[in-house]
Amino acid sequence: MRLYLTALKPTDSVTDGFLPAARALGCEVTILTDQPERHPGAVGCDVRDPRALIDAIACLGRPDAVFSNSDHLQVETALAAGYFGLPGKDWQACLSAKNKFLTRRALAEAGVERVWSVRLAPGDPVPGGVPYPVVVKPREGVASEDVVLVEDDLSRAVARIRRRRPGEALVVEEYLEGPLRTLETLGDGSVTRVLGGFATTLGPLPHFVEERLDWSPGGPHDHVLAALEALGVGFGACHTEYVVTPDGPRIVEVNYRVIGDHCDFLLADLLGVPLFEWILRAHLGEPVPEVPATSRHGSAVSLVAGRSGTITAAPAAEAVTRDGVRLWHRPLRAVGEVVERTHTNRDYLGVIRAVGPNRDRVEAAVAGYRAARPWVIG
Repeated sequence: MRLYLTALKPTDSVTDGFLPAARALGCEVTILTDQPERHPGAVGCDVRDPRALIDAIACLGRPDAVFSNSDHLQVETALAAGYFGLPGKDWQACLSAKNKFLTRRALAEAGVERVWSVRLAPGDPVPGGVPYPVVVKPREGVASEDVVLVEDDLSRAVARIRRRRPGEALVVEEYLEGPLRTLETLGDGSVTRVLGGFATTLGPLPHFVEERLDWSPGGPHDHVLAALEALGVGFGACHTEYVVTPDGPRIVEVNYRVIGDHCDFLLADLLGVPLFEWILRAHLGEPVPEVPATSRHGSAVSLVAGRSGTITAAPAAEAVTRDGVRLWHRPLRAVGEVVERTHTNRDYLGVIRAVGPNRDRVEAAVAGYRAARPWVIG
């Protein structure tokens, strides 16, 4: 079986998740990327251009699957899979999920939910009658970059973001107040399975830095599943964020790929299934299995830089087991690096994921590890 995997920069999800999974399935893998120097053995290609992507695949050999885990390449990859008649995502659904303004419009037109939202193209004036507080975000942004809560003076907030992102469209929408949750799904085009979900803890407002996710597989799911159906999302992995407001669940964003920041590994650990293989099998045309129940608890804790400076001490990558809890630490920075605090997910120094029999023991293991092995910024 020949699998083409499209990518931009290297990620742990691909390097430690999807590539080993592909090898376990017996796939011959070709990585197509616009950064071939960063991927050993990769083929250079303008992966943001579906015409170039299709041409490259046609020259290299008939595929059995075309897949991407990149936020930025879902539309192009879906078009390529469709061209070769392979299982894949609907490119229109990929576009509607990635473009936060189109997401809002599609959900409103389908009668699923209405959230006040306006799109600001470069140069558009800031509208009047804004229902403060609101959130400003890039229309197609990632990693909480330039996402900010605004309680007054929207013009000033928009101007600051536009200075950093000239030429990009923004979205302004009403602030959704309530607990932040995720829903993780996996579909084969006929059936969509609920894998579970997490409760998300954010850092201090006005920024939206995700500091930890805790296993929370219960609902409400019906509203989110209806939203995904309205968007046409039903194939492959999807990570949806939503807020449980006083008026019911409301979608924050739909990320049409598996959850990131090592929560994909945590999800696999919790369920005890080869999650990355399951996802690739769907793209190879196989049905998605039923999801086993689990009584375990898991957490992913992002170690966030509290200030700018130079890293003077840090724990290494390691896995430990204690008191029935399996814990992994993955450093994302190194001693000697200079950290410039950005108030985004780019401030992560490392991530801890832990799985155990219950929440109390997981909490104790994480707290003990952090106390014994701190990151130090001088």
